[in-house]
Amino acid sequence: MTPRAPLVVVSGPSGVGKSTVVAEALRQDPSIWLSVSATTRLPRPGEVEGENYFFVTDARFDELIASGGLLEWAPFAGHRYGTPREPVEARRDAGQPVLLEIEVQGARQVRTAVPGALLVFLEPPSWETLTARLVGRGTESDEAVQRRLAAAREELAAAEEFDVVLVNADVGECARSLLAWVADPTGIQRGRVPGPTDGAQTPDARPPDE
Repeated sequence: MTPRAPLVVVSGPSGVGKSTVVAEALRQDPSIWLSVSATTRLPRPGEVEGENYFFVTDARFDELIASGGLLEWAPFAGHRYGTPREPVEARRDAGQPVLLEIEVQGARQVRTAVPGALLVFLEPPSWETLTARLVGRGTESDEAVQRRLAAAREELAAAEEFDVVLVNADVGECARSLLAWVADPTGIQRGRVPGPTDGAQTPDARPPDE
């Protein structure tokens, strides 16, 4: 029988680089499957069913919730998003490792749904770095940025709930660490893993007291 492959959850505050690190990990090892979310919103131009999202009706989403068919879900901008259990378990049963990139509240739900999942929290090298990334995007109003920073404060406080806390000082190094954990999630050292060049800055990732 093929050994069941691991499920590795990647989370962290907005602006920490979750998508960038996950994309680099997939570039280095294309054999890993990135979980696809289900959503109740309509497809946008160019989006492909089963590749970008699984597009479902509100009624079908309700059925998935009632049957335990979602590992996690949350409302956002008037729609609902969640991680279907069946495709994740099918890939794992076939021996294919699965990465799941979600927000902190979703990671908490996955912890309950799949106790054996490995939860990885990405942390910025410093609070100043995270602030600069969010402000530097230049795509949102000052009010929206402040909301994201307030949310980031709360999310950083949740780091201790995760199996591994990785300081994202270098995308390539983060991706390599992630792949090592995917390869052997039971053999890793749990706790905070500093970046390759700025381990001394790790405590500064927490925002200053107000």
